[in-house]
Amino acid sequence: MTTERTFPNAIEADAVIIGAGPVGLFQVFELGLLEVKAHIIDALAYPGGQPVELYPDKPIYDIPAIPVCTGKELTDALMKQIEPFGATFHLGQEVTEVEQQPDGRFYVCTSKNTEFLTKTIFIAAGVGAFQPRKLKVEGLEKFEESQLFYRVKRPEDFAGKNLVIVGGGDSALDWTLDFTSDTAHKAESVILVHRRDGFRAAPASVQKMKALCNQHEMQFLVGQITGYEETDGKLTAVKVTGGDAVTRSVPLDVLMVFFGLSPKLGPIAEWGLEIERKQLVVDTEKFSTSVPGIFAVGDINTYPGKKKLILSGFHECALAAFGAMDFIFPEKKVFLQYTTTSPKLHKVLGVESPNFD
Repeated sequence: MTTERTFPNAIEADAVIIGAGPVGLFQVFELGLLEVKAHIIDALAYPGGQPVELYPDKPIYDIPAIPVCTGKELTDALMKQIEPFGATFHLGQEVTEVEQQPDGRFYVCTSKNTEFLTKTIFIAAGVGAFQPRKLKVEGLEKFEESQLFYRVKRPEDFAGKNLVIVGGGDSALDWTLDFTSDTAHKAESVILVHRRDGFRAAPASVQKMKALCNQHEMQFLVGQITGYEETDGKLTAVKVTGGDAVTRSVPLDVLMVFFGLSPKLGPIAEWGLEIERKQLVVDTEKFSTSVPGIFAVGDINTYPGKKKLILSGFHECALAAFGAMDFIFPEKKVFLQYTTTSPKLHKVLGVESPNFD
Protein backbone atom coordinates (compact mmCIF):
# COMPACT_ATOMS: atom_id res chain seq x y z
CA MET A 1 0.00 0.00 0.00
CA THR A 2 1.44 3.38 -1.08
CA THR A 3 1.42 6.13 1.53
CA GLU A 4 0.23 9.47 0.18
CA ARG A 5 2.85 12.19 0.49
CA THR A 6 2.16 15.00 2.89
CA PHE A 7 3.78 18.43 2.88
CA PRO A 8 3.34 20.06 6.30
CA ASN A 9 5.67 22.96 5.44
CA ALA A 10 4.21 23.75 2.04
CA ILE A 11 2.76 27.20 1.36
CA GLU A 12 -0.79 26.85 0.03
CA ALA A 13 -1.24 29.03 -3.03
CA ASP A 14 -3.65 29.74 -5.85
CA ALA A 15 -0.89 30.60 -8.31
CA VAL A 16 2.88 30.18 -8.50
CA ILE A 17 4.71 32.12 -11.21
CA ILE A 18 8.13 30.86 -12.27
CA GLY A 19 10.13 33.78 -13.62
CA ALA A 20 10.24 37.42 -12.47
CA GLY A 21 11.02 39.03 -15.82
CA PRO A 22 8.65 41.58 -17.39
CA VAL A 23 6.15 38.91 -18.47
CA GLY A 24 6.20 37.18 -15.09
CA LEU A 25 5.62 40.53 -13.36
CA PHE A 26 2.72 41.38 -15.65
CA GLN A 27 1.24 37.95 -14.93
CA VAL A 28 1.03 39.09 -11.29
CA PHE A 29 -0.99 42.09 -12.47
CA GLU A 30 -3.44 40.13 -14.62
CA LEU A 31 -4.02 37.60 -11.84
CA GLY A 32 -4.39 40.42 -9.35
CA LEU A 33 -7.23 41.96 -11.34
CA LEU A 34 -9.03 38.62 -10.91
CA GLU A 35 -8.32 38.74 -7.15
CA VAL A 36 -5.68 36.02 -7.25
CA LYS A 37 -2.58 36.55 -5.14
CA ALA A 38 0.56 35.05 -6.62
CA HIS A 39 3.88 33.73 -5.39
CA ILE A 40 6.73 34.42 -7.81
CA ILE A 41 10.00 32.49 -7.99
CA ASP A 42 13.17 33.46 -9.84
CA ALA A 43 16.73 32.13 -9.94
CA LEU A 44 18.08 35.68 -9.98
CA ALA A 45 18.44 37.63 -6.74
CA TYR A 46 16.27 40.48 -8.06
CA PRO A 47 13.24 40.93 -10.34
CA GLY A 48 13.54 42.04 -13.95
CA GLY A 49 14.81 38.94 -15.74
CA GLN A 50 16.69 39.22 -19.00
CA PRO A 51 16.29 43.00 -19.58
CA VAL A 52 17.75 43.84 -16.16
CA GLU A 53 20.37 41.10 -16.23
CA LEU A 54 21.67 41.68 -19.76
CA TYR A 55 20.83 45.22 -20.83
CA PRO A 56 19.55 47.31 -17.89
CA ASP A 57 20.55 50.62 -19.48
CA LYS A 58 19.74 49.82 -23.12
CA PRO A 59 16.66 51.49 -24.65
CA ILE A 60 13.53 49.47 -25.43
CA TYR A 61 11.24 51.06 -28.02
CA ASP A 62 8.35 48.62 -28.50
CA ILE A 63 6.42 48.78 -25.21
CA PRO A 64 2.92 50.14 -26.00
CA ALA A 65 2.43 53.82 -25.03
CA ILE A 66 6.05 54.11 -23.81
CA PRO A 67 8.19 55.64 -26.58
CA VAL A 68 11.41 54.53 -24.92
CA CYS A 69 12.52 53.01 -21.61
CA THR A 70 15.42 50.98 -20.29
CA GLY A 71 15.15 47.45 -18.95
CA LYS A 72 15.51 48.81 -15.43
CA GLU A 73 12.87 51.49 -15.95
CA LEU A 74 10.44 48.91 -17.35
CA THR A 75 11.03 46.66 -14.34
CA ASP A 76 10.57 49.55 -11.90
CA ALA A 77 7.29 50.53 -13.59
CA LEU A 78 5.97 46.95 -13.51
CA MET A 79 6.93 46.59 -9.85
CA LYS A 80 5.03 49.81 -9.12
CA GLN A 81 2.03 48.55 -11.10
CA ILE A 82 1.76 45.29 -9.15
CA GLU A 83 2.16 46.86 -5.70
CA PRO A 84 -1.58 46.65 -4.90
CA PHE A 85 -1.61 42.88 -5.30
CA GLY A 86 0.91 41.94 -2.61
CA ALA A 87 2.75 39.24 -4.53
CA THR A 88 5.30 37.29 -2.51
CA PHE A 89 8.75 37.01 -4.10
CA HIS A 90 11.05 34.03 -3.59
CA LEU A 91 14.28 35.12 -5.27
CA GLY A 92 17.67 33.49 -5.69
CA GLN A 93 16.17 30.03 -6.02
CA GLU A 94 15.26 27.68 -8.83
CA VAL A 95 12.27 25.36 -9.04
CA THR A 96 13.64 21.82 -8.82
CA GLU A 97 10.49 19.71 -8.49
CA VAL A 98 6.92 19.83 -9.76
CA GLU A 99 4.56 16.96 -9.04
CA GLN A 100 0.79 16.86 -9.43
CA GLN A 101 -1.09 15.58 -6.38
CA PRO A 102 -4.22 13.39 -6.18
CA ASP A 103 -6.35 16.46 -5.38
CA GLY A 104 -5.19 18.14 -8.62
CA ARG A 105 -2.88 20.65 -7.01
CA PHE A 106 0.83 20.83 -7.77
CA TYR A 107 3.63 20.32 -5.29
CA VAL A 108 6.47 22.74 -6.09
CA CYS A 109 9.86 22.68 -4.39
CA THR A 110 12.81 25.03 -4.94
CA SER A 111 16.57 24.75 -4.56
CA LYS A 112 16.19 26.44 -1.15
CA ASN A 113 13.56 23.87 -0.11
CA THR A 114 10.72 26.38 -0.27
CA GLU A 115 7.61 24.26 -0.81
CA PHE A 116 4.21 25.09 -2.29
CA LEU A 117 0.92 23.36 -2.90
CA THR A 118 -0.61 25.41 -5.67
CA LYS A 119 -3.72 25.18 -7.84
CA THR A 120 -1.95 26.62 -10.89
CA ILE A 121 1.56 27.26 -12.22
CA PHE A 122 2.57 29.95 -14.69
CA ILE A 123 5.93 29.39 -16.34
CA ALA A 124 7.33 32.76 -17.44
CA ALA A 125 10.96 31.69 -17.45
CA GLY A 126 12.03 33.51 -20.61
CA VAL A 127 14.42 31.22 -22.45
CA GLY A 128 14.64 29.03 -19.38
CA ALA A 129 17.38 29.17 -16.80
CA PHE A 130 19.33 31.21 -19.30
CA GLN A 131 23.11 31.24 -19.17
CA PRO A 132 25.48 33.26 -21.34
CA ARG A 133 27.35 31.15 -23.86
CA LYS A 134 30.90 30.97 -22.57
CA LEU A 135 34.19 31.51 -24.37
CA LYS A 136 35.81 28.08 -24.42
CA VAL A 137 39.43 28.80 -23.63
CA GLU A 138 40.85 26.62 -20.88
CA GLY A 139 41.77 28.53 -17.72
CA LEU A 140 40.11 31.77 -18.75
CA GLU A 141 37.17 31.21 -16.38
CA LYS A 142 39.27 32.25 -13.37
CA PHE A 143 39.04 35.87 -14.55
CA GLU A 144 35.21 35.93 -14.59
CA GLU A 145 33.71 38.97 -12.87
CA SER A 146 37.15 40.53 -12.39
CA GLN A 147 38.38 41.01 -15.98
CA LEU A 148 36.13 38.67 -17.99
CA PHE A 149 32.46 39.66 -18.30
CA TYR A 150 29.48 38.13 -20.10
CA ARG A 151 27.10 40.96 -19.18
CA VAL A 152 27.37 44.64 -18.31
CA LYS A 153 25.68 45.78 -15.12
CA ARG A 154 27.49 49.07 -14.47
CA PRO A 155 28.89 50.60 -17.67
CA GLU A 156 30.70 53.26 -15.67
CA ASP A 157 32.97 50.57 -14.21
CA PHE A 158 34.64 50.22 -17.62
CA ALA A 159 35.26 53.90 -18.36
CA GLY A 160 38.87 54.60 -19.29
CA LYS A 161 39.72 50.90 -19.71
CA ASN A 162 41.23 49.08 -22.69
CA LEU A 163 38.43 46.77 -23.80
CA VAL A 164 38.35 43.73 -26.07
CA ILE A 165 34.76 42.87 -27.02
CA VAL A 166 33.98 39.51 -28.64
CA GLY A 167 30.86 38.71 -30.66
CA GLY A 168 28.89 39.56 -33.77
CA GLY A 169 25.32 40.11 -32.55
CA ASP A 170 23.39 43.13 -31.36
CA SER A 171 24.76 43.03 -27.80
CA ALA A 172 28.37 43.00 -28.97
CA LEU A 173 27.81 45.83 -31.44
CA ASP A 174 25.68 47.88 -29.05
CA TRP A 175 28.27 47.80 -26.30
CA THR A 176 31.08 48.41 -28.78
CA LEU A 177 29.37 51.58 -29.97
CA ASP A 178 28.45 52.56 -26.44
CA PHE A 179 31.96 52.33 -25.03
CA THR A 180 33.43 54.01 -28.11
CA SER A 181 31.03 56.94 -28.36
CA ASP A 182 29.34 57.57 -25.00
CA THR A 183 31.29 60.23 -23.14
CA ALA A 184 29.69 59.20 -19.81
CA HIS A 185 31.62 55.92 -19.76
CA LYS A 186 33.90 56.06 -22.79
CA ALA A 187 36.67 53.46 -22.80
CA GLU A 188 40.32 54.25 -23.41
CA SER A 189 40.29 51.85 -26.37
CA VAL A 190 37.89 49.33 -27.91
CA ILE A 191 38.80 46.35 -30.09
CA LEU A 192 35.96 44.24 -31.48
CA VAL A 193 36.78 40.61 -32.34
CA HIS A 194 34.48 38.43 -34.43
CA ARG A 195 35.16 35.16 -36.21
CA ARG A 196 34.07 36.56 -39.57
CA ASP A 197 33.34 39.82 -41.35
CA GLY A 198 29.57 39.18 -41.37
CA PHE A 199 27.34 40.16 -38.45
CA ARG A 200 23.98 39.22 -36.97
CA ALA A 201 23.49 42.75 -35.67
CA ALA A 202 21.39 45.60 -37.04
CA PRO A 203 22.93 46.88 -40.31
CA ALA A 204 22.95 50.46 -39.00
CA SER A 205 25.08 49.37 -36.02
CA VAL A 206 27.53 47.55 -38.31
CA GLN A 207 27.83 50.63 -40.55
CA LYS A 208 28.47 52.87 -37.56
CA MET A 209 31.11 50.48 -36.21
CA LYS A 210 32.93 50.41 -39.53
CA ALA A 211 32.79 54.20 -39.73
CA LEU A 212 34.38 54.45 -36.28
CA CYS A 213 37.12 52.07 -37.46
CA ASN A 214 37.77 54.32 -40.47
CA GLN A 215 38.01 57.27 -38.09
CA HIS A 216 40.54 55.32 -35.98
CA GLU A 217 38.24 55.54 -32.97
CA MET A 218 38.31 51.73 -32.53
CA GLN A 219 39.56 48.53 -34.20
CA PHE A 220 37.90 45.44 -35.64
CA LEU A 221 39.73 42.12 -35.90
CA VAL A 222 38.51 39.02 -37.72
CA GLY A 223 39.52 35.97 -35.74
CA GLN A 224 38.91 33.81 -32.70
CA ILE A 225 40.41 33.93 -29.24
CA THR A 226 42.54 30.85 -28.78
CA GLY A 227 44.57 31.72 -25.68
CA TYR A 228 45.57 34.40 -23.24
CA GLU A 229 48.51 35.91 -21.38
CA GLU A 230 48.71 36.72 -17.69
CA THR A 231 51.18 38.35 -15.34
CA ASP A 232 51.02 37.92 -11.56
CA GLY A 233 47.53 36.43 -11.82
CA LYS A 234 46.23 39.30 -13.95
CA LEU A 235 44.87 38.94 -17.49
CA THR A 236 47.07 41.12 -19.71
CA ALA A 237 46.28 40.01 -23.27
CA VAL A 238 44.33 37.59 -25.42
CA LYS A 239 45.65 35.63 -28.38
CA VAL A 240 43.57 36.13 -31.52
CA THR A 241 44.03 33.66 -34.35
CA GLY A 242 42.90 35.07 -37.70
CA GLY A 243 41.73 33.40 -40.88
CA ASP A 244 45.33 33.58 -42.09
CA ALA A 245 46.28 31.21 -39.23
CA VAL A 246 48.44 33.93 -37.69
CA THR A 247 48.01 34.40 -33.95
CA ARG A 248 48.36 37.93 -32.59
CA SER A 249 48.61 39.11 -29.00
CA VAL A 250 46.07 41.80 -28.14
CA PRO A 251 46.69 43.68 -24.85
CA LEU A 252 43.68 44.55 -22.67
CA ASP A 253 42.36 45.52 -19.27
CA VAL A 254 38.93 43.89 -19.70
CA LEU A 255 37.53 41.13 -21.92
CA MET A 256 33.79 41.21 -22.73
CA VAL A 257 32.12 38.26 -24.46
CA PHE A 258 28.65 38.44 -26.04
CA PHE A 259 27.84 35.11 -27.66
CA GLY A 260 24.15 35.27 -26.73
CA LEU A 261 22.23 33.04 -24.37
CA SER A 262 22.18 29.30 -24.16
CA PRO A 263 18.54 28.29 -23.59
CA LYS A 264 18.55 25.68 -20.86
CA LEU A 265 15.19 24.43 -19.68
CA GLY A 266 16.87 22.77 -16.72
CA PRO A 267 14.41 20.91 -14.47
CA ILE A 268 11.46 22.14 -16.60
CA ALA A 269 12.42 19.47 -19.14
CA GLU A 270 11.58 16.80 -16.56
CA TRP A 271 8.05 17.95 -15.69
CA GLY A 272 6.25 15.93 -18.35
CA LEU A 273 5.31 18.91 -20.51
CA GLU A 274 5.23 18.78 -24.30
CA ILE A 275 8.41 20.42 -25.58
CA GLU A 276 9.37 21.53 -29.07
CA ARG A 277 12.88 22.84 -29.70
CA LYS A 278 13.44 23.63 -26.00
CA GLN A 279 10.16 25.55 -25.77
CA LEU A 280 6.85 24.62 -24.16
CA VAL A 281 3.99 23.92 -26.55
CA VAL A 282 0.82 25.85 -25.63
CA ASP A 283 -2.62 26.52 -27.08
CA THR A 284 -3.58 30.06 -28.05
CA GLU A 285 -6.87 30.16 -26.13
CA LYS A 286 -5.51 29.91 -22.60
CA PHE A 287 -1.76 29.43 -23.15
CA SER A 288 -2.06 26.14 -21.34
CA THR A 289 0.71 23.60 -21.63
CA SER A 290 -0.01 19.94 -22.25
CA VAL A 291 -0.66 19.57 -18.50
CA PRO A 292 -3.95 21.26 -17.46
CA GLY A 293 -3.31 23.81 -14.72
CA ILE A 294 0.20 24.65 -15.93
CA PHE A 295 0.43 27.67 -18.24
CA ALA A 296 3.40 29.10 -20.11
CA VAL A 297 3.77 32.72 -21.18
CA GLY A 298 6.54 34.72 -22.84
CA ASP A 299 9.64 33.45 -24.62
CA ILE A 300 9.46 30.01 -22.99
CA ASN A 301 6.40 29.00 -25.03
CA THR A 302 5.79 28.18 -28.68
CA TYR A 303 2.72 28.10 -30.93
CA PRO A 304 2.00 28.82 -34.60
CA GLY A 305 2.87 32.43 -35.35
CA LYS A 306 4.73 32.97 -32.07
CA LYS A 307 6.74 36.20 -31.90
CA LYS A 308 9.24 36.65 -29.09
CA LEU A 309 8.23 40.13 -28.03
CA ILE A 310 7.54 41.48 -24.56
CA LEU A 311 4.18 42.88 -25.75
CA SER A 312 3.19 39.41 -27.02
CA GLY A 313 3.97 38.01 -23.58
CA PHE A 314 1.74 40.64 -21.97
CA HIS A 315 -1.18 39.55 -24.17
CA GLU A 316 -0.56 35.92 -23.26
CA CYS A 317 -0.67 36.80 -19.54
CA ALA A 318 -4.20 38.16 -19.82
CA LEU A 319 -5.60 35.06 -21.50
CA ALA A 320 -3.67 32.72 -19.21
CA ALA A 321 -5.08 34.45 -16.12
CA PHE A 322 -8.66 33.98 -17.34
CA GLY A 323 -7.85 30.40 -18.37
CA ALA A 324 -6.67 29.65 -14.84
CA MET A 325 -9.95 30.63 -13.21
CA ASP A 326 -11.43 27.17 -13.91
CA PHE A 327 -8.76 25.74 -11.58
CA ILE A 328 -8.63 28.50 -8.96
CA PHE A 329 -12.32 29.42 -8.64
CA PRO A 330 -14.17 26.59 -10.45
CA GLU A 331 -17.51 27.56 -8.91
CA LYS A 332 -17.23 31.22 -9.84
CA LYS A 333 -18.32 32.87 -13.09
CA VAL A 334 -15.67 35.31 -14.22
CA PHE A 335 -16.62 38.26 -16.41
CA LEU A 336 -14.36 40.64 -18.28
CA GLN A 337 -14.29 44.04 -16.59
CA TYR A 338 -12.49 47.22 -17.55
CA THR A 339 -10.15 49.12 -15.26
CA THR A 340 -11.55 52.37 -16.67
CA THR A 341 -15.09 51.85 -15.42
CA SER A 342 -15.25 48.97 -12.93
CA PRO A 343 -15.68 50.03 -9.27
CA LYS A 344 -14.68 46.51 -8.27
CA LEU A 345 -11.37 46.78 -10.10
CA HIS A 346 -10.83 50.25 -8.70
CA LYS A 347 -11.18 48.76 -5.22
CA VAL A 348 -8.76 45.95 -6.07
CA LEU A 349 -6.28 48.49 -7.43
CA GLY A 350 -6.75 50.80 -4.45
CA VAL A 351 -7.80 53.78 -6.55
CA GLU A 352 -10.78 56.07 -6.34
CA SER A 353 -13.61 55.45 -8.83
CA PRO A 354 -14.07 58.47 -11.10
CA ASN A 355 -17.44 60.22 -11.20
CA PHE A 356 -18.71 60.32 -14.77
CA ASP A 357 -21.97 62.16 -13.89
